[in-house]
Amino acid sequence: MADTLITRLSNLKHVVVRPTSSVRRYLDRDSDPLIAGKEQQVDAVLEGSLQRAGDRIRLTVRLLSVRDGAQLWAYKCDEDRTDIFAVQDAISEKVASALAPELTGDERARLTERYTNSTEALQAYQLGRYFWNKRTEEGMKKGITYFEQAKEKDPNFALAYVGLADSYNMLGFYAHLAPQDSFPKAKAAALEALRLKPQLAEGYNSLAFANLYYDWDWAAAEQNFRRAIALNPNYAVAHQWYGSYFTMMGRWKEAIAELERAEALDPLSLTVYAISASTYYQAREYNLALKSGQKTLEMDPNFALGHVTLGQIYIRKEMHTEAVAEFQQAVTLTKGAPYMIALLAHAYALSGKKDEARRLLGELDSLAKRRYVSSYHRALIYLTLGQKEQTFKWLNQAIDDRQNIMIFIEHDPRLDELRSDVRFQELLRRVGLTRARY
Repeated sequence: MADTLITRLSNLKHVVVRPTSSVRRYLDRDSDPLIAGKEQQVDAVLEGSLQRAGDRIRLTVRLLSVRDGAQLWAYKCDEDRTDIFAVQDAISEKVASALAPELTGDERARLTERYTNSTEALQAYQLGRYFWNKRTEEGMKKGITYFEQAKEKDPNFALAYVGLADSYNMLGFYAHLAPQDSFPKAKAAALEALRLKPQLAEGYNSLAFANLYYDWDWAAAEQNFRRAIALNPNYAVAHQWYGSYFTMMGRWKEAIAELERAEALDPLSLTVYAISASTYYQAREYNLALKSGQKTLEMDPNFALGHVTLGQIYIRKEMHTEAVAEFQQAVTLTKGAPYMIALLAHAYALSGKKDEARRLLGELDSLAKRRYVSSYHRALIYLTLGQKEQTFKWLNQAIDDRQNIMIFIEHDPRLDELRSDVRFQELLRRVGLTRARY
């Protein structure tokens, strides 16, 4: 119910609704809705309770002012459980009318638009999103299982295809799968979602992600990010990913503006703060990067990407002991993800522990026989070991593999010592990172 209402109300351009990923933390029955509202920096909170008795449900909903706790609106109904979609329609429209009394005809139509009429498909989709939001390899693969179930229950359920697209995009982005085994599947799923529902912001956003990180088609990526934002200006993930596009371009002011917009829409998003830190890092604004990175871990000390971000910043500040500690924590939290092991090896080598770096490099060679290991991250280790021939060999392999991280090499501080080498300019040309693109 909550997920559906969030999705529908998010279609209103002049009402900002926090995403499901941010409100899941308040599922505890003892959570105070007003405290939650203050933490989320919103004006109003919708709370409700649902009781079941046989084939009937009783639903009670209240809209509360966060400022003083006053009840702005209330709704109560008893319905047959098979009419749950009708209940969602009614609540969506009534809440929207309370928040924004002057709705256009198009907005009213979108509020009652159903993505699926199958309760089983909807439940499978929501379970898929729950696991996807964990941002772990295991979670995303489990999410795929549920998105596939949703698709089987309703082959016309466009959001199920978006879920598949986002899962494969992230598995490729975090190097859990080889790019050729992940991004083409993501792109195909996003295109199918758009075939089913051509005005779906989420579909354009997922497609833009694959355009950016796999196709290396900058024009298509920008066009599709802009389409997603035009269709849903309050879609935080679209602003976040569009910010990464500007980071790749080295257009720092626009990158930060998009990320700040994402933060305003989803103020407790760990990923937004981590990506903001990464953007400041690539812009060489290390103190600002450190501030964003630390804020991420203050919110969740077990967020692996936050430890990676801090580790990278500590390296630039020559705080090698602290960097190694951050990467060790990231390896533990991800249960030994290969690219985390590679980053730890990179930190070891820079801290003078080159034997430890070589040991981990050997471990990665063994892992590569069983699963995908990023060529780019191997190159980083060879670079810190002073083996430039091997470094360029693996960087070129990374381009052959279409590894997503290669789109950032123009500004990656870790590669600074290679920039005067003519071979590095050839890498930029192969990726399409030449000044001509501006």
